[in-house]
Amino acid sequence: MRIEQLEYIEAVTRLGSLRRAADELHLSQPALSETVRNLERELGVDLLDRRRSGAKISDGGRELLPHIIGVLDAVDKLRQAADHQHRTSRTVRLGTVNAATVPLLVPAIRAFRAAHPSTQVEVVAAQQADIHRALLEGRFDLGLVNYLQGDDLPPELHTTELLRGRPVVCVRPDSPLAVLRTIGVDDLLTEPLVVMRAGYVMHRYVHRLLAGRTPSFSYSTDGAEMGKLMVAEGLGATVLPDFSVIGDPLERSGALVCRPVADDATEVLMVAQRRLSGSVPRAAHDLHQLFVERAAAHRPARQA
Repeated sequence: MRIEQLEYIEAVTRLGSLRRAADELHLSQPALSETVRNLERELGVDLLDRRRSGAKISDGGRELLPHIIGVLDAVDKLRQAADHQHRTSRTVRLGTVNAATVPLLVPAIRAFRAAHPSTQVEVVAAQQADIHRALLEGRFDLGLVNYLQGDDLPPELHTTELLRGRPVVCVRPDSPLAVLRTIGVDDLLTEPLVVMRAGYVMHRYVHRLLAGRTPSFSYSTDGAEMGKLMVAEGLGATVLPDFSVIGDPLERSGALVCRPVADDATEVLMVAQRRLSGSVPRAAHDLHQLFVERAAAHRPARQA
C-alpha cells in the first residue's frame, strides 16, 4: 500500500469521477484505474463502482473512506511537522545581553558556522527578562545572560554556568582613573558615569555600589557594547564584568583600560539558558556545546 493510492481514492471521491481525478492528478485514466485496482486487490475490497458512464466510489469504498482520510490527515501532519523541524533547524535564535560578545559569542558563532554552514544564527540583544520570556515562549532557542552571585535562578529554565568574573571600571587610558590600581566609589564619582539601563544586572550592581550617592553626570544606555563605545569616545567611565572588557577590540587597541573595583568581592556569572520542557534542535544543542567549550578555554586565559 502506498500513500499515493489513498490520495487517488480521495480525489475520485471528492471530484465524483475517475476522469476528473485523472485530470487533476495529471495521470491517464488507465494508469489511475490500474493503480486503484492494485489497491483493491491488496485490500480485497472493490473501492470503485465501474460502469459504462464512468467510475465512482463504491459503497465499500465509502465505508473505508473515513479511515483513508484519517491516514492522509496523519501523513499531512507528519509532513508539516517535518517541514517545521527542517525550517527551525536551519535557524538558531539566540538572545544575549551583549556582555558575552568578547569571550563567547563571536568565537562560538565562528566555530558554529564552520560546522553548520547552512544554518543561520539570529542574535538578538535584549534584557534578561525579555530573554527569559522569549525562551519560555519558544521564540529563542538559547539565551546568554548575567547574574550576580547569590541571585535566584529561574526553575523553569535549564542553566549552565559558563564564566565567573569581577566588576571592573572601564575608562580611557588618558582618564585620571587609569593611573589607579583599583578604583573606589569616591574615585568613580569624579567622572561622568555611563550606566546600563534598568533591567540589566550591571545597573543593579552600580546602584548597590553607589548606595544612594549620585554621580556628577550620568548617561544611560542599552548593553555593554554601546557602553564601551561611549567610554572610548570620552563620555566617561562605565562598570562592566571583566570578561566583557578584557580582550575586547577596543581594549586590545588601547582605546580602553579596566581597573578592579576597590574593596569589592562581588562575582558576576555568565550563563547559558534554555527551556526545560520540549526538545532542543540539534543545531541549538551544538551551539550550546560550543559556548561551554569556549568558556572552558577562556577561563584559564582570564585567570592567567
